[in-house]
Amino acid sequence: MVADMANFGETKEAEDGNGEIPPSDLKGSEIENGNASSDSAESSSGESSEEDAEEVEEEERESENESCDKELNRESDEEPRATSEGNPLKHCCEKCEGLQRPCYDLVTPRKISRDRLMLMLEDEGIYECSETGLVFEVSQKVCIRYCILSWSKYGTYLNESWKFAGPIFDVECDPTILKSIQFPHSLCLADHDNEVKFSVLHVKNNQGLIEPSVDHSRNHIKWSVSSLSPVGPIVQTSKPAEHHGVVLVYKLVGQANSYSFRVYLATNNHSDIKDIQKEVRSSKMRYMKIEKPPTCQKLLEENRKYRLISDSQGDITPEDIQFTLAVVKMKGYFEAFFEQHPPFKLSLIEADSDQTVWSATIREGDCVDNAAERPRKRSESRKRSSSTSEEEFTNKKARWGDEPDGPRAPKDMTDQQLMLVAKRMGKEWKSVVICYLDLTKDDLDRTEAKEQDLTMTKFHVLDLWRRRQPKGKAGVLDLLEKLKHDDVPNEVINCLQDMLENN
Repeated sequence: MVADMANFGETKEAEDGNGEIPPSDLKGSEIENGNASSDSAESSSGESSEEDAEEVEEEERESENESCDKELNRESDEEPRATSEGNPLKHCCEKCEGLQRPCYDLVTPRKISRDRLMLMLEDEGIYECSETGLVFEVSQKVCIRYCILSWSKYGTYLNESWKFAGPIFDVECDPTILKSIQFPHSLCLADHDNEVKFSVLHVKNNQGLIEPSVDHSRNHIKWSVSSLSPVGPIVQTSKPAEHHGVVLVYKLVGQANSYSFRVYLATNNHSDIKDIQKEVRSSKMRYMKIEKPPTCQKLLEENRKYRLISDSQGDITPEDIQFTLAVVKMKGYFEAFFEQHPPFKLSLIEADSDQTVWSATIREGDCVDNAAERPRKRSESRKRSSSTSEEEFTNKKARWGDEPDGPRAPKDMTDQQLMLVAKRMGKEWKSVVICYLDLTKDDLDRTEAKEQDLTMTKFHVLDLWRRRQPKGKAGVLDLLEKLKHDDVPNEVINCLQDMLENN
């Protein structure tokens, strides 16, 4: 049954100017790095957002909408597709299965960069994103762009009385058309004795505001859109909450006669899962994901201890993990080491009751690192391509012109190559060049003052970067290494990689 949560005694109204979280409810006065714009694109450390990104949005909205329409015209003809990590996980258990769950039109978004999704909703209605579980209520046809953010960054606004209840998102859309958003949450609401109060944390202009939710169901928390910037669901409970949980398994790559794993314990929350993926990628060691059903069979209760066991002889540390949102953020994983070969069964149990929460059998085939074969294939391809005939070599040398013997000096990117990259830079191009190409806002302003065409402006900015580099240090590989970040559009990265392969 959907309950009305519109009037909370402790909820602060934001739109009348009284919605700022008081100092007693704040752990920090600013987001890390001092940025909270609606263009909060994620950087190599998690999220990269620039203070001027909010100004960029209005300047480029018109041109972005045109490209949005072109992209989504293609999307309407495509079949729904699944992804390995993006699909929403099940947010129900035996206890809350009987609670009413509304059904909405399921729509599949298009991925426009490594972390950003885009939907074109064709008409008025209520639609659920098949990738994130977000539910959008719109009054007419509209384009919506959004990405998952990290609570480890934005959670600094909350003290212990408020806790995050689901993922935090950055949504871009016309707020006059987007009437409401329903955020997925990870809590089980079957315990009627546990009083819950839902709200949302809305980060605007480097300040956290608590805004009231409208309703909540077993899966979602509904919020009426006031304006759009980072926003996510939060909760207050009268006793420790029970969460739908997940267990994610990663294997250390490169061990010859042993097997080492990280087994992560987390809430069924896309922000938590994304943080885990980033932590694994940033590790000094390389890990591969073991594809096993992640959802826990039983709920994870806050402050309860959990233990990982195996049917095979091995070392597992720590012995127990006490499940709290803070502990999970710091180090919510077990380390398991085995000297024998698979199969072996891993099980997560409650330390007090020995009840099984999650289990999976890891087999030999699960531990094969398919990615390790790809570099060898590329190497073989390079060897084959290097064995050219004498006639081919003569033709190539004629094209190169007279060159000295020995290795060729690195070449800077040509105008044609820069133009190909410029055409593929998306809406976030200003924040990208400021973050990763060491350019300034003044550089961009001066370039825009001289050039009216948007693509040519991007080209001139890239040319400015090229001219500032030492000779031979503005090549394709140099630019690719600078732009290898999550918030850079895939089209740009693919374009640069194609150039390298062609060269």
